[in-house]
Amino acid sequence: MKKYVKPFMQKTGLSIMMVLLMFSCVSQKNVKILQEKANKELTTQFENQKKITYRLQVGDQLYIKIYSVDPKTAKFFQTDFPSLMNPTYLYLNSYKVDEFGYINFSFVDKMYVKGLSIIECKDLIQKTLNEYFKDATVHVKLVNYQVSVLGEVNSPGTFTVDDESIDLFQALGRAGGTTDFGNLKQVKIVRQVPEGSQIHLIDLTDNRVLQSDYFYLMPNDIVYIEPRAGKAFVQTNFPYGLILSVIGSAAIFLNLFDVQF
Repeated sequence: MKKYVKPFMQKTGLSIMMVLLMFSCVSQKNVKILQEKANKELTTQFENQKKITYRLQVGDQLYIKIYSVDPKTAKFFQTDFPSLMNPTYLYLNSYKVDEFGYINFSFVDKMYVKGLSIIECKDLIQKTLNEYFKDATVHVKLVNYQVSVLGEVNSPGTFTVDDESIDLFQALGRAGGTTDFGNLKQVKIVRQVPEGSQIHLIDLTDNRVLQSDYFYLMPNDIVYIEPRAGKAFVQTNFPYGLILSVIGSAAIFLNLFDVQF
């Protein structure tokens, strides 16, 4: 009995351990980003014009600040809020694009801004103000510049962008990075377009993503990292410890069993 049972149990335990290791390992090709896939020569520079032309939509919140060296002009646009550039301050001093596409700016007639870029909106306000005031300078900022990162990331959620732009990797960094089960070859970006919503696929394992028109995110973009197919078989809460403990107990039993013969 000793002759057949012990080798069988050893082979069975070894097979189970090999299977567990095989399923628990993640290929480096699936988790490494920015791999050189176009050619074998190392590329260190990629052209991307960083062109982001967001068009204002109904419901957008615009922070508008007027600066002037003329005390009388500056007094017209003073607020009672402290000059702290935090999200609450910006929101309280913002102007909403109404359902008809207009903003109702102080001391100025309603202006139709729907469909304009931030720069075009700024130029329109500047041109209008020049008819009423002298030495006035306009600053316009989109308050509701937010992106959402969902799926196989460590801290999914919606994040407010304080800078003028944010790229895909910066957004993933805000979400704590991807998990080991994230499918980096099929990253989905959901973007609002005039006709509705558009889905674009990005391969983060290919360094040519740096040249993509979707590398820089736009307001209200949703980045979704879907799970790899193997996640159904490899779960982080899988009882590896229990299985290994059973194998270890079986090995101890065999040793004791071996001594008695």
